[in-house]
Amino acid sequence: MNPRASARPGGRSARVQQSVHQAVRELEAELGRDALTVPLVAARAGVTPSTVYRRWGDLRELLSDVAVERLRPDEAPADHGSLRADLEAWAEQFAEEMSSAAGRTYIRDALLGDPEHGNAARCSDYAVEQLKAIGVRAAGRGEAVPDVETLLDIVVAPLMYRILFRPSDLSAAYTNRLVEAAVGRTLPAPSPKS
Repeated sequence: MNPRASARPGGRSARVQQSVHQAVRELEAELGRDALTVPLVAARAGVTPSTVYRRWGDLRELLSDVAVERLRPDEAPADHGSLRADLEAWAEQFAEEMSSAAGRTYIRDALLGDPEHGNAARCSDYAVEQLKAIGVRAAGRGEAVPDVETLLDIVVAPLMYRILFRPSDLSAAYTNRLVEAAVGRTLPAPSPKS
């Protein structure tokens, strides 16, 4: 991926990114993704094709950048009162969103247009941020919390495998078993000393 596209732009650059991303979303909805071209996107966004090529390199890198933004969570994970409940709800939502046809397309786009793997790191960071928020909240309630790497290995990695290669095998029971395996590995929270 073009390193300039992954930076958080400001001012004119932010407006260009926003208008180009919006153009991609609109044209994809109107014409289908096979009809997308850099000149078509540029015309809709009100920029020159050279602006798109300079910033993103090619259509694949542009689609990759748009996909990463679409994969960014819209809000913090919901509070369901316990670590287990929060993780179960998060894992079920993650599996549902990512295993949809659109979710799998965004994952593929994010990775295909990114030979340097920066988008994979950005997508991983989104999951890490969500898991950290759940962990901080649970720790604040006095619950024992597995470290983020454990949650990535035991919950997220198997989910991503199923999402990409066996989406028909996903279920709430499956995601809950993953959460149980991760939470079951933590030690009970220490009891307060009297």
